[in-house]
Amino acid sequence: MNRREEIEKNTDRAWNDLYNRLEQDGLLTLDDTRYGRTTQRQATMKWVAGIAALFIGVVSVFVWLNQSAPSATDTLVLHNAKGEPTLVTTFEDGSIIYLGEQASVEYPVHFAENKREVSLQGDAFFEVSKNQERPFIIHTQTAMIEVLGTSFNVKSKDSDAFSLSVRTGKVKVTSKINNQSVYVNAGETALLQAAGLRTLQTSDMEQFNSYLRYIHFKDQKLADIIRIINENTDSVQLKIAPEVGDRRVTIDFKDNTAEDMAQIISLAFGLELTKQQNILYLNQQN
Repeated sequence: MNRREEIEKNTDRAWNDLYNRLEQDGLLTLDDTRYGRTTQRQATMKWVAGIAALFIGVVSVFVWLNQSAPSATDTLVLHNAKGEPTLVTTFEDGSIIYLGEQASVEYPVHFAENKREVSLQGDAFFEVSKNQERPFIIHTQTAMIEVLGTSFNVKSKDSDAFSLSVRTGKVKVTSKINNQSVYVNAGETALLQAAGLRTLQTSDMEQFNSYLRYIHFKDQKLADIIRIINENTDSVQLKIAPEVGDRRVTIDFKDNTAEDMAQIISLAFGLELTKQQNILYLNQQN
C-alpha cells in the first residue's frame, strides 16, 4: 500500500467512525442527549459545519504527524490569507497570537534565553505570558514593541498606519523612524503618525472581540485550545484530562458557544463530556 492509499484509507475510517458515533449519540436526528438528559434541539448548519471542519482538521493532523518535525534552529512563518478566520497559535512560552487576515508572523522554534523575539506584518492581537527575565519583543516595519506580560492589539498593515491598543498591562513602543518611545497603559492607544508617536484614551473593546468571532486553530495542543476557550468565556469553564492535553488538532469555530466547542471536541476525540454546575469535564471514556 503506497502513502496516498494509506492516507485515503485512514480518512475513510475517520469519516465512518464519526458517522457511527453521531448515530449512536443521536446527533443525526432532532433528539440530542447531552450531559445525561434528553433535550429537543434544532439541527443547524453551524453545528454540521463545525463537525465537518473538525474532521478535516483530524485528517490534517494525520498528515501533519507523518511529516518531519522542524529543528530547533528553524524559523517558522505563519501567514493568514484574505478573508480567512483569525489564525490562533500558541508560542512555546505559552504566549498566544490571534493573527488577522492578510497578516503574517515570523518566530523561532525556540526563543533565546534572554528574550522572546518575533516579527509581525499586518494586524494581530497578543496575549503575552509574563516573564521579567525574557522580554517579549515584536518588530513591525515602523516600530518595535517590548512587553513583559500583557494583552494588546497591533495594527501594522500599512507603513504609515501603525497603532497599538492595550487591553491589560503596559507596553513600550519605539518608533524606528526617529527612536521616540512611549509607554502605553491599559485603556490607551499609541499612534505613529508623521509628527511622531502619541497616546490617547480608548474604550473601544470591539477591536479585541472581533478576533474571537471566527477562529482557526492550526496543529494546536488540545490543552492550549481549552485554555484559550476558558480565557474568553465567563459562562462555563472547561477542564480536560491531562493524559489527552498534548493531542493536536486543526479546527475552526465560528460563533460557537463554549458548550458547543466542548461537545465538538468530545466527539472528535471520543471523550466523555459531563457537567457539574458551570464546569464541563472532558475525560477519557471508561
